[in-house]
Amino acid sequence: MDDERRPGSGLETLLVGLDAACGPVFDRLEKRGAELPALEGILADGASGPLESQLPPWTASAWPSLYTGTNPGKHGVFGFLDYSGYDWDVVNATDVREHALWELLDDEGKSSVVVNVPVTHPPKEFDGALIPGYVAPDSPACHPDGLLDDVREELGAYRVYPRHTGGEEASTEAKIDEYRTVTRMRGEAFRHLADRFSPEFGFVQFQTTDTVFHECPGDFAALQAVYEAVDEQVGEILDACDPDTVIVASDHGIGKYSGYDVRVNSLLRDEGYVETARGGGMPSWDVLRDEQFFDDEGGESGTDALLERVMSGLTRVGITSQRLNAVLDRLGLAEFVVAHAPKAMVRAGTESVDFPASTAYARSHIECGVRLNVAGREPDGVVPADEYEEIRAVLIDRLATLETPDGKPAFDDVAPREDYFHGSEAEDAVDIVLVPRDFDQFLSTQLRGETFGPPTEPYNHKRDGMVAATGTGIDNNGSLADAHLFDVAPTVLASFGLPRGDHMDGKVLDIVESAGERAYPEYDGRARETTDEQAVEERLSDLGYME
Repeated sequence: MDDERRPGSGLETLLVGLDAACGPVFDRLEKRGAELPALEGILADGASGPLESQLPPWTASAWPSLYTGTNPGKHGVFGFLDYSGYDWDVVNATDVREHALWELLDDEGKSSVVVNVPVTHPPKEFDGALIPGYVAPDSPACHPDGLLDDVREELGAYRVYPRHTGGEEASTEAKIDEYRTVTRMRGEAFRHLADRFSPEFGFVQFQTTDTVFHECPGDFAALQAVYEAVDEQVGEILDACDPDTVIVASDHGIGKYSGYDVRVNSLLRDEGYVETARGGGMPSWDVLRDEQFFDDEGGESGTDALLERVMSGLTRVGITSQRLNAVLDRLGLAEFVVAHAPKAMVRAGTESVDFPASTAYARSHIECGVRLNVAGREPDGVVPADEYEEIRAVLIDRLATLETPDGKPAFDDVAPREDYFHGSEAEDAVDIVLVPRDFDQFLSTQLRGETFGPPTEPYNHKRDGMVAATGTGIDNNGSLADAHLFDVAPTVLASFGLPRGDHMDGKVLDIVESAGERAYPEYDGRARETTDEQAVEERLSDLGYME
């Protein structure tokens, strides 16, 4: 790999990723008088509109879909966790079973600089540079080797996650300062690497536009501060790199949830499909964040560990977190305790799904679905293979008729996985897909007394994100009707005059002239590398990705 500058080459296409950006967010910012000259200039000068996300519309699965142009049934990442039987591991780039955009461009003799894109650790070799984003360690392996040390020496500091992320108490003001800091790091690192490598393609992603909703829900002053910080960095990148074409895209939208928690496992338990046990259980990403993930932080405090042992002991005599919560709720103390109790303590005392003993269950709300415990597929499967279709059909009919307390359907769609996923990895998808109504109902895997309750989080993901494009070769009058997340990768290729890959599920958006279709080199396989789950556990739970 030649990392010397190539005089005369310039940035042809810049892809800016804004996690959770969508029309309603920009409308809110406009009403507040936010100053966003760079982003508003792109929106005003080019074509823009909604970008429908995939299912599931969550970061870890959606960004690989965007940068491969394929559905999760092909690229293989369905959520933050990779499951093998009843075991799990945090996903990483070795779980992605399709070529990323920059790898396809590398085969065409074009170099790339990629900064902060989720699920890119550990990186493969290609002509250019890559600093991974979300689900990577805070000091991730980069490409080329030694790049992160060089960047930190040049810029003074670089980290993947905000300092307070991991459960550390922080004021809103401190969070905003840190959002601004890590946002600046993204922009500075990208400009430094673009100057050093002179790439034809650049891809920089900003995660803080999503993080602020999870950590400061309803705080629109914090939202404005984040977007103004992002806009400043986008503006400086445009000034420094002067790309021919700029495309801005998000992985999903975000908004207020006014519906209900739909506790699927509670329903399945009540109807005899879920068996339960006390303590432990299979985690989901919402409780996977730990101070150990940071370079300079320790692990769980001694007090927290003691409380976890106490709670674990109480479960052995029948006192679970749910029972304590019911008592505390009557005393008006439940919200306070939940806000301050260590998550490990709560998990240690929680009645959990007994996965090996259950017939069907929801593993993670991010998966958007139910999985059957099939004999011969799962290690201790209880559903005979010849009864799979019958049991699945019964469950689909039951869930399709489920109504919330206001008398409306809980789901917009309940369908077999084949309706949403296809490809060599589709067997790893949920067996039954659940699409929450208007994405205003929160799918929950928690076991509680009732199937429905107030939403776990006031703000969460919506199906429609956004896309905008301007510059050379962009038809500002081109239609963006029915634009989909899968369309971003083929559209980027078309901006280089390159054909869409015939393996891709997306199309070239009408704003760019299509160069036809062709076969690209097939994905040649890559040995899966495990993630150190202890280093990641609890890392991102405060963002609402684990229950």
